[in-house]
Amino acid sequence: MRFGVLLSVQYDGTRFAGFARQPNARTVAGELDGAVRAIDPRASLVRGASRTDAGVHALDQRVAFDATVDIPSRGWALALARNLCDEIVVARAWHVAIGYDPRAHAKRKIYRYLVLRSPVRDPFLTDRAFLVRDRLNHEVMAEEARLLLGTHDFRGFRTSSDPRSNTVRTIFRADVREPDDRLLVIEVEGDRFLHRMVRIIAGTLIDVGRGRLSQRAILRGIETGSRSVLGMTAPASGLYLAATELDDEASWTDNWPYQLSTRLT
Repeated sequence: MRFGVLLSVQYDGTRFAGFARQPNARTVAGELDGAVRAIDPRASLVRGASRTDAGVHALDQRVAFDATVDIPSRGWALALARNLCDEIVVARAWHVAIGYDPRAHAKRKIYRYLVLRSPVRDPFLTDRAFLVRDRLNHEVMAEEARLLLGTHDFRGFRTSSDPRSNTVRTIFRADVREPDDRLLVIEVEGDRFLHRMVRIIAGTLIDVGRGRLSQRAILRGIETGSRSVLGMTAPASGLYLAATELDDEASWTDNWPYQLSTRLT
C-alpha cells in the first residue's frame, strides 16, 4: 500500500546547485530524496512545485512523494528533521492523494527579492540579500512595478535557454516596500513564472531605481518582447520563493500545522 505525503519546505539555497536533482551536484531535491529514503527505502523520489535556481532560497516550497509506510504527518516532519542537513527544514506536512504533483496544482506563487541599500556589506545578510551601494528611488521603483500587473506576454523576461512556447503569464500583485531605511523588498505574485523572470524583473526595477534605465522599461519589455531593453538579471542570492498556493488545499488530511516564519525582514 502507498501513501501520498506533501511538505512545505524551507531552505537556504546558498550551497545548493538548485532544487532539481542533478548528477554530481548537491541539490535540495537530492537531499530530500535521501532523507525520505532513510525512513522508507521504497518511497518515490520527491516532486517539487518549483525548480528554484542555484543560490535561490525558499520559505514555502511544496514537495510531495509517495511512501510505503503509514506515518502521521507530524511523524514525517519530525523524522525528516533528523535526516536533513541544517539548511533544509520541513515546516508543514499533510497527507494527500497518491501521485500528487504540486507543480500541476500550483495556483499562484509569491517571490520576494531582498535588496540591501548600504555602502558596506552586512555579514548577517551575505548571500541572502543583494547589496546595492547606489541610491535607489523607492517611489519610482514602486510605480514601475505596477506596470507588471495583468496578463501579458513576458517572452522578453526570460533566459534564452527557456524553451517554453507559451510565455503569457498573469501578475496579480507587484510591489516595492521599505521595511526599514536599509532594506527594500520587491514582491511579485503571479500564476506562473519563466526561467529567471523574477530576477530580470528585480534587476530592471533596481536599474530604473538607480537611474541606469529610464522609466517604463517594464512596459517597453512587454511591448517589444526584447530582453535587451530590460535591466540586469539580479543575483540569485536575494531571491526567495516566499509562498506557494495550491488549488485543492481544502482536501488535504492529517495536517501537521506547525509553521516557521515566512517573513524575512
